[in-house]
Amino acid sequence: MAEEQNDKEEELLEEDAEKGKFMTFQTGKEYFGISISFVNEIIPMQAITKVPEVEDYIKGLINLRGKIIPVIDVRVRFRMEPVEYTDRTCIIVINVKSTVIGLIVERIAGVDTIQDEDIVPPPALGKRENEQSKYVYGLARTGDTVKLLLDPEKLIREEDIQAIEEIQDEEE
Repeated sequence: MAEEQNDKEEELLEEDAEKGKFMTFQTGKEYFGISISFVNEIIPMQAITKVPEVEDYIKGLINLRGKIIPVIDVRVRFRMEPVEYTDRTCIIVINVKSTVIGLIVERIAGVDTIQDEDIVPPPALGKRENEQSKYVYGLARTGDTVKLLLDPEKLIREEDIQAIEEIQDEEE
């Protein structure tokens, strides 16, 4: 009983430590943030196995310590022109909807602490909203830059997760 209580207290402390913390990265000229609670780790770019007949932003699969993980190019997902990967390009491994996915980003900016009161909803930009605003739930000013805060659950479509799970099942 006491052990269960300690586990719950540890979980609450961990949640408090993550509250308001965002992994920030740059794609194009924009800065984005994703809640650190979704982030497992950041790894360097590595060999990607292409998968036929998937959306163009799903770059393929990587083998991370024996686990097959799909990777998505954030830039392509936002319908930006693809660019060559550099030594600054890396993969943010996240856990979303109980699926582990890698996000290819151009450059990590750092970890920012952003309080709820400093987050404002994104403005509605006319009838045709741009592609990335579907995934952005808020804007935050940190220093002299504005960070677009992403909702990772909207970044990955349900059909993509199903297709990825099918591929992972075939790989095992």
